[in-house]
Amino acid sequence: MTPRLPAEIGVARCGPGERPLVIAGPCAIESESLCMQVADALHAVADRLGIQLVFKASFDKANRTSATSYRGPGIDEGLAVLAKVRREHDLPVTTDVHLPEQAAAAGEVCDLLQIPAFLCRQTDLLLAAAATGRAVNVKKGQFLAPEDMKHAVAKLLAGGCRDVMLCERGTFFGYGRLVNDFGGLVAMRALGTPVIFDATHSVQRPASLGGATGGDRSLVEPLARAAAAVGVDGYFFDTHPDPDHAMSDGPNMVPLGQFEAMLGRVLRIHEARVAGGNA
Repeated sequence: MTPRLPAEIGVARCGPGERPLVIAGPCAIESESLCMQVADALHAVADRLGIQLVFKASFDKANRTSATSYRGPGIDEGLAVLAKVRREHDLPVTTDVHLPEQAAAAGEVCDLLQIPAFLCRQTDLLLAAAATGRAVNVKKGQFLAPEDMKHAVAKLLAGGCRDVMLCERGTFFGYGRLVNDFGGLVAMRALGTPVIFDATHSVQRPASLGGATGGDRSLVEPLARAAAAVGVDGYFFDTHPDPDHAMSDGPNMVPLGQFEAMLGRVLRIHEARVAGGNA
């Protein structure tokens, strides 16, 4: 069995020849009202820019730097919020799953399951996600070569999942710093799957704030534009109305009021590349 290309995520499709797919939303589910506000704004942006949008927010941020950091509302409340976003905004939704036993419940609500980078080698988690019948987006571990993601793809295929996507979110370089190898985007696309570029997590500086992860959101757009020029099938952004007061990953998130203009500039590069025959 081989990955389906383009991958199918509910009503959305991701791969060569398709409109760009954008996965976006707040890092963590802080409240139902926040998610509905962001989803409403993003739905309007998607309509104006002619893109496919998947709404993302996490019910649990299980790998926070500090044990005292906000993690999210938990699976039951979090999935209820995502179900409401999906129902009222007619958008596909996604969230992280960290444990095999979370996959089935998440798969009942979400069109796409996301495997966190630190867990991309966890066989039981990948097989549980595959068993839901949903599309799966696997973030490349910060410790892996791009070519090594073939093993995650093989595990998902063995579990019966054909709608596989891979996501680049930076590689460890020294201490407290992530860098992007843009040649890795080409290498992962050669595995036969759509590739997503996660621009906001790529600018993280792990544990740089002592008990929390820092980052530099001014680098989000330059990195996304570089990925658009090299060639990807979609983009991942965390966005928030007030990222400086967000409860998770604020330094990396794009202010919601700036999101449309930033994305528009990235998409112009994406469209120019496709028009040039390099899909």
